[in-house]
Amino acid sequence: MISKVFIKENLGFKEAKLEISKGLTVFTGLSGAGKSILFKGILSAFALSESEAKVVELELDDELNLEDYGIEGEEENIFKLLKEKNTKYFINNQNIAKKSLQNLSKGFVKYLGAKENNEFSNEKFLKLLDTLEMQNNPKFKEFLDGFKKDFESYTQISSELNQILEEEKRVEELKEIAKMQIEKIESINPKVGEYEELLELKKKLSKKDKLQEAWEKASVIFEFEKAVIDALNLSDKDPTFFSECLNELRLIAENEKMEDFEFDIEGVLDRIEDLSYLIKRYESIENALQTLKQRKKELGHYENLSFEKKELEKKIENIKCTIDQNAIVLSQTRRNNLEKLQNCLNSYLKNLYMEDAILSLDENKAISSTGKDEIILNINFSNLKNLSSGELNRLRLAFVATECKILNQGKGILFLDEIDANLSGKEAMSIAKVLDELSNFYQIFTISHLPQLSSKAHNHFLVEKNGDESFVRKLSQEERIKELARMVSGEKISDEALEFAKTLI
Repeated sequence: MISKVFIKENLGFKEAKLEISKGLTVFTGLSGAGKSILFKGILSAFALSESEAKVVELELDDELNLEDYGIEGEEENIFKLLKEKNTKYFINNQNIAKKSLQNLSKGFVKYLGAKENNEFSNEKFLKLLDTLEMQNNPKFKEFLDGFKKDFESYTQISSELNQILEEEKRVEELKEIAKMQIEKIESINPKVGEYEELLELKKKLSKKDKLQEAWEKASVIFEFEKAVIDALNLSDKDPTFFSECLNELRLIAENEKMEDFEFDIEGVLDRIEDLSYLIKRYESIENALQTLKQRKKELGHYENLSFEKKELEKKIENIKCTIDQNAIVLSQTRRNNLEKLQNCLNSYLKNLYMEDAILSLDENKAISSTGKDEIILNINFSNLKNLSSGELNRLRLAFVATECKILNQGKGILFLDEIDANLSGKEAMSIAKVLDELSNFYQIFTISHLPQLSSKAHNHFLVEKNGDESFVRKLSQEERIKELARMVSGEKISDEALEFAKTLI
């Protein structure tokens, strides 16, 4: 719900501040005062209308799914439009793209002045028909949930079968690719850690000659071992430390000797090259072994493809049979409630002085999670495209009211652009009664030229013009009576008009 509106520099309006409570909000005033400018200014903060305003700021106390748009929600959410060279949109001082704002706004704002027919979607009609059935038969919800669950399974199995059919077309090619990879990896037969060990060995082999030459030169020291020990003994020094040191040196020298080991250097290099190929292709030996395991599994799958295909086809046949049978039950149930829905819609259309709507059910739609039904709506045997904008808006209003009555729920903001234009007082009063009923569910904004609709307002704002500047103010009870009387009799307010206005209120 919008609780506050602030608009700055919107053509004739230098500044406008409104505090609004729930229910029906009506803007009245003489033609040309700026009602439509103000109305579109409010809509522009939702990116649902264009406006010349430099600043528009709305304060809403609704819980909105702002996280889906990367915006942190607050208890009071501030929608703001700023226009300089370009128009920028903000929610809670965080920038949001125009298209994203429109998508967000359409989730809780209905603008019946916009050229849209999204109220009459097939899903909405079906939901109303199913709700009517559930009101009399609570078990129908279980049936409906079961149908949707079966269709989800059917969709999943169909997807798996389609994948197998695609694989079947190129199964020989896929099997050949899998076999080649398996054979290549198995022929190399890699071991985890082997590559690193071979690199170390290669490094050691590469300095074999230098290593042997160095130790040959160093081994001269052992020829002087006896002479050193004799010298130490003559000097009355214990030669044990020297003997131990040379023994340690002998061990190192023996370990570094490579002539006792025969290495297939070419074999080592070839092995490194094979392992290097696997690492380059699969990033690691571990990945290569994992690929080997996966390809063997895939090969088994390809070889069992025919069996899997038959199993899935059998499942599809069984579940399709169940879905088709339940879809027939679903269609019949909806057909039984079609007249009730049509009567409910027509009761509102009658109040809005519209021709009756005719609802028909086509059962030849491609089956989906909602069944195979499509609801077709006509007014006096005319297509919706043949309705005037005023008729279409009243039809949309009647459908919104029907939704609220059947579902006993509705939430959001409803904008009606001069819904009572070119109507008689009797017709306007009928619209007023519908809006009064809807105001229990929606916060409603409308412009009105007739006292009947305006008399039902919970917030009545008068838009006036003084020279080139426009002003808006909320009317008190006494001021409302005068404004309604003006709408009845014109600038010269008669006593009869005042009495009629009091009667309306």
